[in-house]
Amino acid sequence: MAKITASVYTSHVPAIGAAIDLGKTAEPYWQPLFAGYDYSKQWLKDNKPDVIFLVFNDHATAFSLDMIPTFAIGTAAEYQPADEGWGPRPVPKVFGHPELAAHIAQSVIQQDFDLTIVNKMDVDHGLTVPLSMMCGQPDAWPCPVIPFAVNVVQYPVPSGRRCFELGKAIRKAIESFDQPLNVQIWGTGGMSHQLQGARAGLINKEWDNAFLDRLIADPDGLASQPHIDYVREAGSEGIELVMWLIARGAMADVAGGAAPTLKHRFYHVPASNTAVGHLILENN
Repeated sequence: MAKITASVYTSHVPAIGAAIDLGKTAEPYWQPLFAGYDYSKQWLKDNKPDVIFLVFNDHATAFSLDMIPTFAIGTAAEYQPADEGWGPRPVPKVFGHPELAAHIAQSVIQQDFDLTIVNKMDVDHGLTVPLSMMCGQPDAWPCPVIPFAVNVVQYPVPSGRRCFELGKAIRKAIESFDQPLNVQIWGTGGMSHQLQGARAGLINKEWDNAFLDRLIADPDGLASQPHIDYVREAGSEGIELVMWLIARGAMADVAGGAAPTLKHRFYHVPASNTAVGHLILENN
């Protein structure tokens, strides 16, 4: 049977992708950020998965604000990098895993979570920047990727509890797939940032690091954090962090297994006007 071996958490700031694409990673402003992912790149090479289940949010490219699903799973064979207004990123296209994606959709819907099935979409920086941070600039991504898009752009957005419970359902779905696949689940977005209004540029280091502490040690308690706390403490775009709870809810300890091993933790400010957080947790 398939199994989830690890979860990865990382911000997906668009300026990070631009820094990579324009060859700026060694510049003094960017170098400390990218140094924080050196361990992660080697870890991924040493722990190469068969499939990555990548939780992200679309930024009005695949979905417009006229029609935006709460949860959407990509079941296509491949996905092109999206043109977000300045041309597609110069990164490889993403190959999917239609068989596992369809199985997860079937299982999760039967567990009473309503998913939108997406058979065709382009993927924006929300998905490609995490891949670049973890993989560098390869000619091809190291394995198939199942995109899982969450609406954290237009209210109402799903609660942390709903995301956490969805992670549990995704774990059950993956573990019932009848091929011996090594699957990693990635949660992306955040950390604290606000892009508009009187609080534009807000970054809350204390709150961000407390979130990382609780994500590791008290995910169930963290899942009960109300939306207003994210908005007040982490800014209007800080709500993206609920997506990390999907990945955390899929880990073995949540279902009674052993606590995960923390392999890497990194936090950096700023990247553009955003705080960057990163964790790698391995199942035991």
